[in-house]
Amino acid sequence: MNTPVKTKGLDRIDISILDTLQRDGRIANVDLAKKVNLSASPCIERVKRLEKEGYIDGFGARLNAAKLGFGTAAFIQVTLDRTTSEVFDKFRDAVVQIPQVAECHMVAGGFDYLLKLRLPNMDAYRSILSLIVDLPGVAQTHTYVVIEQVKSDTGLPLKATDSPPLAG
Repeated sequence: MNTPVKTKGLDRIDISILDTLQRDGRIANVDLAKKVNLSASPCIERVKRLEKEGYIDGFGARLNAAKLGFGTAAFIQVTLDRTTSEVFDKFRDAVVQIPQVAECHMVAGGFDYLLKLRLPNMDAYRSILSLIVDLPGVAQTHTYVVIEQVKSDTGLPLKATDSPPLAG
């Protein structure tokens, strides 16, 4: 059975606002208010509160990477030579300076970080890989070049209909 998401401090209208905004961040406040069954003034106040409380990180456009010349995506597993806070800090401080690194996640498991790169081509990949292998603490890397993007979803499953049934 699907159950609604329970988020401390949020009611069903807040969840509906967040769900609508993540699907259409350009929706006019009047249209948003209609969609969540509020008048415009209380709706905009809720949106402002959700922003202030940190539930909304920001608004932006999803750009077409291929049309803008960044059609190659790759994931790189990074294993560090030591797992100390000093090595983690130095790696983090260096990797955030590389604009082609779209995402960087510290992970648990057989390696330490997973990087997502957006690049124009394989020549650019080779240049960026040279930078990455020289970052502080890097002992080993493994690269996986994306052949086909099957799904890309930046949204969160806030409504019960978005979540698969829980087993058990």
